[in-house]
Amino acid sequence: MASPTLAASGEASNRTSPATSITKRRTLGNGKHALEVSALGLGCMGMSYHRGRIPDKSVSIALIRKAYESGVNFFDTAEVYGPYTNETLVGEAIQPFRKDILVSTKFGFNIENNQMAGLNGRPEQIRKVAEESLKRLRTDVLDLFYQHRQDPNVPIEDVAGTVKDLIAEGKVRNFGLSEVSVETIRRAHAVQPVTAVQSEFHLMWHRVIENGVLAACEELGIGFVPYSPINRGFLSGMLNPQTKFFAENDNRAGLPRFQPDAMAANWPFIELLTDFGHQRGLTPTQVSLAWLMKQKPYIVSIPGTTKAAHLMENLAVADITISDADWKAFDDALGKLTVEGDRYTQTERSRVQN
Repeated sequence: MASPTLAASGEASNRTSPATSITKRRTLGNGKHALEVSALGLGCMGMSYHRGRIPDKSVSIALIRKAYESGVNFFDTAEVYGPYTNETLVGEAIQPFRKDILVSTKFGFNIENNQMAGLNGRPEQIRKVAEESLKRLRTDVLDLFYQHRQDPNVPIEDVAGTVKDLIAEGKVRNFGLSEVSVETIRRAHAVQPVTAVQSEFHLMWHRVIENGVLAACEELGIGFVPYSPINRGFLSGMLNPQTKFFAENDNRAGLPRFQPDAMAANWPFIELLTDFGHQRGLTPTQVSLAWLMKQKPYIVSIPGTTKAAHLMENLAVADITISDADWKAFDDALGKLTVEGDRYTQTERSRVQN
């Protein structure tokens, strides 16, 4: 099934050259818990975890530093990425310019025998993770500390209260939540203002719009940080039904949406992105990221990559200009497509509220 053809309006797209830095900024949160960040951040997970063969450490450190030199000031990691190794990598990479950037990390899991072993949002666990993350990141404060997944056995008020105490102690600056419902956001925000909510969001996954999470963020002055903004690489057009994932360290190998039949059924999304982008000198990745940016001014995606060329491709998106009429035509075509396959396995799906 081919995607609808979209004609260009004649308005040229303006974007930076690959050597140009990202200069545009956006704000997550408000008041004393606002963070001014680069219009796109860098998700560092794939340098250590869940994205196939792991690059040499020196390559990843160089990439993180290149991102900084290119204007990125917002870097995302978590203790479970590795586990632990990604925080250690990021800590070493950002050390020369730590005071000039913002780093986010996450708590919320038990880790046993180097594996995730269930959820844990108890106050003592949050404190333990904070102390250990500070050491691995070689810093004295965490700029943004997310609850990675909500523990149903611990009231969110207890979680927010613990982070509030860590903020008062100077170990954390701001509180974040990941993959939570509107109710959870409101309850947490009433105890400790939430700076950002992180959830999967891209043009193949709209639940954060449909279930009111984005509206709640706008009402409460909370930023929104989409992870997997190009659907774990699928929306780049570089994956297809013949792709073989390195299953030892690539969770896509077991995800329903990345099985060959599902990828074949979802190929019209790639055709739409390719058609729309080709007429404007853009790659499918750039169209996907630009689509997210135009949704709301408080959205800051954190695309991950292990390659410098892809980093520069991503950062160029901040200066893309596409007319409202063109976006409407794109959205009209997008609305005619359907998605095949769940984004998570049943176990992983039970941990998210969106």
